[in-house]
Amino acid sequence: MELSCSVQQYAWGKVGLQSEVAVLKSSSDATIVVDENAPYAELWMGTHPNGPSILKSTKSSLEEWISSHPECLGKKTRERFGDQLPFLFKVLSVEKALSIQAHPNKAHAEILHKESPDVYKDPNHKPEIAIALTPFEALCGFRPMEEIKNFLKSIEELRQLIGEDVVLKLINGGESETEAALKACFTELMKCPDELVAVQSQAYLSQLSTMDGDQREKKLASLFERLHTQFPGDVGCFVIYFLNYVKLLPGEAVFLGPNIPHAYIYGDCIECMACSDNVVRAGLTPKFRDVKTLCEMLNYQCGGSVKFTDVQKLDQHTTLFSPPIEDFAVSKIELTKSCHYKLIPKETASICIVIKGQFVADTVTYKRGSVFFLEANKSLQMDVNDEGGLLMFQAFCNI
Repeated sequence: MELSCSVQQYAWGKVGLQSEVAVLKSSSDATIVVDENAPYAELWMGTHPNGPSILKSTKSSLEEWISSHPECLGKKTRERFGDQLPFLFKVLSVEKALSIQAHPNKAHAEILHKESPDVYKDPNHKPEIAIALTPFEALCGFRPMEEIKNFLKSIEELRQLIGEDVVLKLINGGESETEAALKACFTELMKCPDELVAVQSQAYLSQLSTMDGDQREKKLASLFERLHTQFPGDVGCFVIYFLNYVKLLPGEAVFLGPNIPHAYIYGDCIECMACSDNVVRAGLTPKFRDVKTLCEMLNYQCGGSVKFTDVQKLDQHTTLFSPPIEDFAVSKIELTKSCHYKLIPKETASICIVIKGQFVADTVTYKRGSVFFLEANKSLQMDVNDEGGLLMFQAFCNI
């Protein structure tokens, strides 16, 4: 069942046909006229009420169809999640940095929703995976402690924002005190007055302008300057000295569990998450900032693997990204020209999107940007006859 999917035009999205979201949407729908001056940030595939997908054949929503045919979800999905699709599938095209943010765990999400339903609009958690379609930049999780300490020692303006006493407790403290000291440093930075941030930002920019290439690279000067151009005087610009700066190649991924601080910086990606829109923000954003909640909830463990490595080949053409949760997993399907392939059946319902190329199944042609819903235990016999081959992603429950 082919779907028509919603586009979100957030200000941070890539503009016009520079956006993969705009290209995919217009490629699959001849009625779409792309505005070359407008941002196209996210393509939503699923049943979330803020951007529900519509069945092209009947014009009814996917959620309505699932409600009338709950058996399509598969027995395991219904037993675990009830008669609803538990994930939201997306394509993102990022031009400007997204906010410094984290997502609550399920219990915390329920509390936040109850206390502030106008801000946290559902009671669900929001673990997510991002798989790069193009070279992709992100901040993700806290850096190794020695890197954080070195930045604190060498950047006077950062110490001024946090306070010398708090910084020294982290630099000189014992291993047993590390997480508490890091929390104190990060919290003091994030709640620093805007006026002081603006002054220290200008002072630091002046310092960066006098440095040579090697010094600038060590201080992540280009990244700081880029973020400051996008969000002048924002405390989030200094967060790069606390969080890992990750560069993904196409096909590489990051997984973001509860309470992991992160921000996407630039690029296009496939994203899948639990069906929620709960975000706790504290920097690099004009939106509501909940600094206290964010700083209290974060996981302050440092280092560890940043890129997602739990990836396995299911066969010659299909690669599985399987995060440690039940809500979702994602498969990447790559087929060559003149290839005949049967899609691996799943015990749960799934949503697929064609990123590159096209194929024919049951006399229907699915081309770049085509999105379709597959019932549990159903498959497709795919016939590819495209010079560049085919790239497709499939999201489904991880049970």
